[in-house]
Amino acid sequence: MKFNTKTIHGGQQHDPAYGAVMPPIYQTSTYAQTTPGGHKGFEYSRTHNPTRKALEDSFASIENGKYGLAFGSGLAAIDAVIKLLKPGDEVISTNDLYGGTYRLFTKIFEGFGIKFHFIGMENADKVADYITDNTKLIWVETPTNPMMNIVDIKAIATVSKEHNLLLAVDNTFATPYLQRPLDLGADIVMHSATKYLGGHSDVVMGALVVKDETLAEQLYFIQNASGAVCGPQDSFLVLRGIKTLHIRMQRHCENGEAIAKYLKNHPKIEKVYWPGFEDHPNHHVAVEQMDSFGGMISFVTKGSDYDKAIQIIENLKIFTLAESLGGVESLAGHPASMTHASIPKEEREKTGVVDSLIRLSVGIEDIDDLIADLEQAIG
Repeated sequence: MKFNTKTIHGGQQHDPAYGAVMPPIYQTSTYAQTTPGGHKGFEYSRTHNPTRKALEDSFASIENGKYGLAFGSGLAAIDAVIKLLKPGDEVISTNDLYGGTYRLFTKIFEGFGIKFHFIGMENADKVADYITDNTKLIWVETPTNPMMNIVDIKAIATVSKEHNLLLAVDNTFATPYLQRPLDLGADIVMHSATKYLGGHSDVVMGALVVKDETLAEQLYFIQNASGAVCGPQDSFLVLRGIKTLHIRMQRHCENGEAIAKYLKNHPKIEKVYWPGFEDHPNHHVAVEQMDSFGGMISFVTKGSDYDKAIQIIENLKIFTLAESLGGVESLAGHPASMTHASIPKEEREKTGVVDSLIRLSVGIEDIDDLIADLEQAIG
């Protein structure tokens, strides 16, 4: 089954009760049993729910995995992965990553004795320099948030397997439409399903997908024991969103390319970060491991003018100034004061997240309207 078909049919079956084509919303907390332990596969909705199960099967299908898990948020999914570790363990992470991930790692799990190394992974060979006997996990974002850096998943997977480490990849920006990390050697794929998988800015959710049965059992145990699951209504919404993922992503990519090229040629823009440009760092890796380059773009104005950046995002009319990304509507954000505010300024700026940086999540509106909006806002 090819990807476009998987988004609609992957892991799905018609409802056995009445043949409903779309899995029903099983808005129930518990299930009748004929005898203690005698049930039809579901006993309590924190542990299992038919609507969530349909969604988890869809997650697994579109990522070419075997086991999917749905959580109450992307951070809850990341939390479950780090709970595989114990005090004294070490994690090697990309240094340019979502601020909430950085906050979770440093403000929560460092307090439990887990050590994190935040490094640039554009050169995969350098990762091995940070591996110790205590290293247990490599955490990768690619493309990274918000600098769009590209990490060679296959090369990092080679390093992780040589040292018997887990490799987890945050695939939120690319989605499985563009990139499938499990096929490249990753052990765990994570998504903020709030973003492109849901696709309509109406739900908060996280996802994990794995191939290994033992790893899946460990994560299912953590999911159930910790309880950070999503409800059936949210499961229904994301499952519905996935059914149009392929056609939405096609338009996101088309519009993203047009806007990236427009900004690159604009006399008032200093730098545009988008992996589709030949001069983008590791562009050749993006060409190899991605099917296209996505709809996420970051840029800075000439002179790195903070006031000008704020003026631009406040003047936008069709792009909405808001947190998040990946919805059908175009969004603009200021990472330094929004998504990445929890990262200390000196650490942000080391990775390029300067106060004049603007991040765009390019939606699926008419491209002429989006470019006209940027034109009037930039001036």
